[in-house]
Amino acid sequence: MGLATTAQARPVTQNQAQMCRWGSEVAKNAQQFKLSGKTLYSTRKAIENRQYSRPWMKKMAVGITEQTFASRSRMNPKEIKDTYYQGCLRHEMARR
Repeated sequence: MGLATTAQARPVTQNQAQMCRWGSEVAKNAQQFKLSGKTLYSTRKAIENRQYSRPWMKKMAVGITEQTFASRSRMNPKEIKDTYYQGCLRHEMARR
């Protein structure tokens, strides 16, 4: 498993990479729902009714979904997933 690094930053931990993968999957699903015509309300209700393994996941999933729906982007879900993942890794590296 290759984790991203830069010349100035230390590599991202496996936990950080896993969190970014999870978030990118949430963003991809939100974009799929948005493009299929589902409402933010129904998507939010589905997210809130899901069970999550960590306490912070529900709030983060709702936030990612709201941002995705607020965006005017019509990118396909795979592109959203890749963009979110790369941006998340950059953010995590910058925090270190």
